Amino acid sequence: MPRPSWKGYLKLSLVSVPVRGYTANVAASEIRLHQLHSECHSRIRYQKTCPIHGEVPKEEIVSGYEYAKGEYVVIEPEELARLRGERERAITIDAVMSQYTIDPLYFTDKTYYLTPDGAVGQKPFVLIQKCLAEDELQAVGHVVLYGREELVLVRPVNHVLAMTALKFESEVAHAEALDEGVEKASTSAGELKLTRQLLDAFEKSKFSIADYKDHYVEELTKLIEAKVQGKEVVTPPAPEEPKVINLMDALKKSVAAAKKGDDGHAPPGKGRKAAHHHNGHRGTTKRRRKSA
Repeated sequence: MPRPSWKGYLKLSLVSVPVRGYTANVAASEIRLHQLHSECHSRIRYQKTCPIHGEVPKEEIVSGYEYAKGEYVVIEPEELARLRGERERAITIDAVMSQYTIDPLYFTDKTYYLTPDGAVGQKPFVLIQKCLAEDELQAVGHVVLYGREELVLVRPVNHVLAMTALKFESEVAHAEALDEGVEKASTSAGELKLTRQLLDAFEKSKFSIADYKDHYVEELTKLIEAKVQGKEVVTPPAPEEPKVINLMDALKKSVAAAKKGDDGHAPPGKGRKAAHHHNGHRGTTKRRRKSA
């Protein structure tokens, strides 16, 4: 059983449910490349220095805000703790809405699974989770996590709740700003039909993120192992640039190749009536249950 990374409360009006938070993120298979001095291959170091006193130890570093050029006001850790107060432990629900109504553009990579913390929170947690799941609802709230005010999305996943930090409106650039730079090309009925056929050929009745692997890490690992063993590294030839051909010819050839499976992808799915899967989970989309 993993250890919780956070403990607090899920607050819905006067209902307060003690919960535990478990990070949903797993460390990626990342290969870290260090910066070295080209002459001796010694690793480059970074030091925290003061222009007056030189290198500064961690215990002598404080936080400050620059209110004027070169002028700072120091903020003590105790003052920040008082500002955060109980908000750092409470997920306060502000709104409930239908699932899939928030654009993924607002999602961050910070997600936690919430479970009840102790027997006292079991029933209210199950009631909230079950109602959200059965009525296909999700909730938006706010909480202070690790010193930062977060807008969060709370949604049912299996028998627990998933809490994902959202971006604030000020942190999102919208596509409308780019509309003027995009030319409005005219399209024919034939072109639209062939394009839909091509998309249909790629549609899958079952989809899982687990089917995708990080090929870059795999190839980099092989490269590093070969160089460590002193083997000659053979670089594959660069792929040729795709030739620009007539659009209709390209669509027809692409549709034919996709149907034959000659494009390197899995066989086509079952068309637009296929069940869709969201966020890598193996579950079908249901329509919102109407109230009785």
